[in-house]
Amino acid sequence: MSKILGVLGGMGPAATLDFLAKLQAATPVVREQDHIRVLVDINPKVPDRNHEGDAAGPVLAAMAAGLRDAGAQVLAIACNTAHAFADEVRSSGLPLIDLPETAVEAARVHGATRIGVLGTGSALSIYRDRLSHLGLEAVTLGDHEQVEFMALLYRIKRGDLSDGARETMAALAHRLVGLGAEAVVAGCTEVPLVLGQGDLVVPFVDATQALAARCVAVCT
Repeated sequence: MSKILGVLGGMGPAATLDFLAKLQAATPVVREQDHIRVLVDINPKVPDRNHEGDAAGPVLAAMAAGLRDAGAQVLAIACNTAHAFADEVRSSGLPLIDLPETAVEAARVHGATRIGVLGTGSALSIYRDRLSHLGLEAVTLGDHEQVEFMALLYRIKRGDLSDGARETMAALAHRLVGLGAEAVVAGCTEVPLVLGQGDLVVPFVDATQALAARCVAVCT
């Protein structure tokens, strides 16, 4: 019997839908009943994890409790930055599949020791912690480029998936490679919406895809 997955989503909605599509595609099935049962709370009203301090914590805790009460047995968050509030989510009593940890493990498979990460300031802090525990080094953008990344992130959240957005994201990823990154992790769930392996000459780790695969492994 497979476990019921609860997904805390909406941060933003397009990234959550991308995760759900990858979850479905990653599930080996013979018939539709073989798919995982998924309960999803797509809540774009979660306070901004980058600008509203700790306000997101209680909201995420309530979402986790709601998913638990609806029958979820294991949780996933379709947002890297929201993992700063992982303890609040775990207060539901359910296990949480750690997105940054899963992405770092996927990057390590490629044999890279210097891992470039595209993410928010809070997400970068989380990734540095996960990488250091494995003896790996995080490669991140300089201050000016990080400001450019954040501006691009909010453009994508508003629905900008234009060629210009793709080119800017690719340029930022190439900058990480120029700084010595041997692999690049999409440490924000909006990144894979405009960036893929074809844009890079080093391995690209889609954290959303890695999370989907991990959820399948845990729930089946």
